[in-house]
Amino acid sequence: MYKSRSRAIRRTVGRTALFLAGVSLVCVTGAVSRAAFQPDRDAILAHLNAIINWYHDATANAQPGELPSDAIFQQNVRTLSAQAVQLAFQSARAQAALLGESNGSASGTGAPQNYAQVEERISQHLADDQSQLDTLNKQIPSQSGTKRKNLLAQRDALAGQMSLDKAMLDAIQKMSAFVELNTVSKQGLEGSIDDLASSVPEVVAPRAGPTTKKAVPAATATTTRSSGLIGELVTLYDQVQSMRRINRLLNESSRVIATANTLRDPLRASIRTILSQGQQDLSQGPANATTAQTQPPNYTQLTKQFNQLATALLPLSQEILVLEESQANLEQWRSSISTESKRDLIALLFRVCGIAIALGIVWALSEVWRRLTFRYVHDARRRRQFLLLRRFVMGFFFAMVVMLGFVSEFSSLATYAGFVTAGIAVGLQTLLLSVAAYFFVVGRYGIRIGDRISVAGVTGDVVDVGLVRLYLMELAGTGVDLYPTGRIAVFANSVLFQPTTPLYKQVPGTEYAWHEVSMALVPGGNHKLVQDQALAVVNTVYAEYREVMEQQQGTIGDRMEIILKAPAPEAKFQLGDAGPTLLIRYPVLLKRSSEIDDRVAQALVDAISGNEAMKAAIAGMPKVRAAVKG
Repeated sequence: MYKSRSRAIRRTVGRTALFLAGVSLVCVTGAVSRAAFQPDRDAILAHLNAIINWYHDATANAQPGELPSDAIFQQNVRTLSAQAVQLAFQSARAQAALLGESNGSASGTGAPQNYAQVEERISQHLADDQSQLDTLNKQIPSQSGTKRKNLLAQRDALAGQMSLDKAMLDAIQKMSAFVELNTVSKQGLEGSIDDLASSVPEVVAPRAGPTTKKAVPAATATTTRSSGLIGELVTLYDQVQSMRRINRLLNESSRVIATANTLRDPLRASIRTILSQGQQDLSQGPANATTAQTQPPNYTQLTKQFNQLATALLPLSQEILVLEESQANLEQWRSSISTESKRDLIALLFRVCGIAIALGIVWALSEVWRRLTFRYVHDARRRRQFLLLRRFVMGFFFAMVVMLGFVSEFSSLATYAGFVTAGIAVGLQTLLLSVAAYFFVVGRYGIRIGDRISVAGVTGDVVDVGLVRLYLMELAGTGVDLYPTGRIAVFANSVLFQPTTPLYKQVPGTEYAWHEVSMALVPGGNHKLVQDQALAVVNTVYAEYREVMEQQQGTIGDRMEIILKAPAPEAKFQLGDAGPTLLIRYPVLLKRSSEIDDRVAQALVDAISGNEAMKAAIAGMPKVRAAVKG
C-alpha cells in the first residue's frame, strides 16, 4: 500500500512537471509569434486622440458662408470626418484584439482557463486526500500491531502528498496571478478606446462592432449678403477667418494622416512577410516532398494571422483615403471662398469709390452754393441766413450719403432712429420749436433787424435774430417819448407759437406810427371852428412828409397785392365824463416822431393864442400822445 501510494505521488509530480514544461513551451512560442508583429498601444491612442480633435475642429469651426456651395462643402467635411473617426476606431479595436491575443499567448498557456482547471484538479485531489486522512485518523485508535503500523504509514504518505499538492497549488496560483497581471494591458487598451469613443457618441458607440454611417445634419447657409459698406467689411472678414480655419484643418488632417501611416506601415510589412512566407512554402513544397509530408506548411496559422492583420489594416487604409478626400474637399472650399472674397473685395473698393464720389459731389454743390451766396446776396444778414441754411442742407446730404453707404439694416436703423427722434422731440421740445420758428421769423413777413416790435409787454428794436433766440433793445417811456433803457431783452423764437404771448411788429416796408392830439372843449363853444383850425394846423405839418408816407403805403400795396388808403390826419369828437373832447390822429415817421410831435404842438399853441374864438372854446392846452400803446 505504501509503495502504491508513493508511485501515485511520483505520477502526480511527473504530470505537474510535464504541465509546467508545456506552459513554458507555449510561453516561448508566444514570444516568437509576438516578435513578428506587436501593435504599439501608445501610437494607437495617440492616433485616436488626433483624429478626435480633428473631428471636433471640423464640425465646430467649419461654418457655412453666404454661398449655397459652402453648405455643401461643410456637409462633406462633417460626413467625411465622421466616417474617418468610425474607421479609426474600427482599426483600433482590431489592433487591440491583435495585441490582446499576443499578450495572451505570452502569458504562458494562451488561455488563463488552463490554470483554473489545474488549480481545480489539485484542489479536488487535496480534498480527497483530506477525506482519506480523516478516515485513517478514525481507524488508527481502534487498531493495534502491524495493522496499526500500516495505517500510520499511509497517514504519513497522505500527509506528505498533501504537502506537495499544497506547494503545487501555491505555484499554480502564483502563475495564474502573473498571467492575469499580463493581460491588464489588453484590458487597459480596450478600456481606453471605449473611453475615447464616449467622447464622440454621435459617431461611434463604445464596444460596438463596425459602426454604421450616421447621418450628420446638413447646415444651411443663413448668411445673407449685406448691401452696406460695414456689412461687406464684416463679410470679407468672415471669409478671411474661414480660410484661416480651413488652413488649420488642412494642417491637422496632414498630421492625422501621418499618424495613420505610422500605424499602417508595420501592418503592411507584416502582411508582406506572411504572403512571402506562404509563397516560399508553396514554391518549396514540390522540391521537398518528403519534408513537406513530415512538416507540412501551417497555412491555417498563416491564414489566421493574415485575417487578423487585414482586419486592422483595411479600416486604416480606408481612413487614410477618407482623410485625403477630406483634404481635397477642404482645398476646393478654400479655393471657392478665395474667389468669392476677391469679388467681394472688388465690390467693396467700388463702393468706397462711389461713396467718395458722392461726398465729392455734395461738397462741390456746397461750394457752389457758398460762391453764389457771396456773389448775389449782398445783405450781410440774409447772407448769413443763406450760409446757415447751406450748412443744414449740406450736412443732411452728407449724413445721408454716409448712412446709405455704411448702413445696411435699414429696418433696424429706422427703429433706432424712431426711438431717438421721439426722445429728442420730448427732451428738446422748446429748442426744436425755436428752430422751427426761426424759419417763420426770417420769412417774407418776418422780423428784420431794426424793426420795432412788442412781445410779452416789452417794446423794443430788434438788434439780432438767431437760430433759436431773438434780441431786442428795450424801449421805455411815457406817452410818445420812448428811449432805450440800456437793456437787451432775449426771447426764444418759440414765442411765436405761444397763444398767450402775442407779438406785434410793423407792417413790412413801413416805418410810421399813429399819434393823436387831445383837446378838452368848453360846452357851448364853437367846436366846429376848433376842429377846422386844429386839423388845418396838423395837415400843414403832415404835408412836409406826406410823400414819404404815400411811398411806404404803395410799397405795402405792391407786396400784399391789395389797395390801401394812404394815411392822413383825422379829427373826431368824443363825449366823456369831463365833457366833449376833440381828437386829431395823424401818422408820424418813427425816426422823426419827436420832431413831428413838437412841431404839431407848437403850431397848435400858436393858432390858439392868435385866435380868441378858439381860446374860448378850449378848456385847456392840447395834449399829444400815442394813439396805439406799446
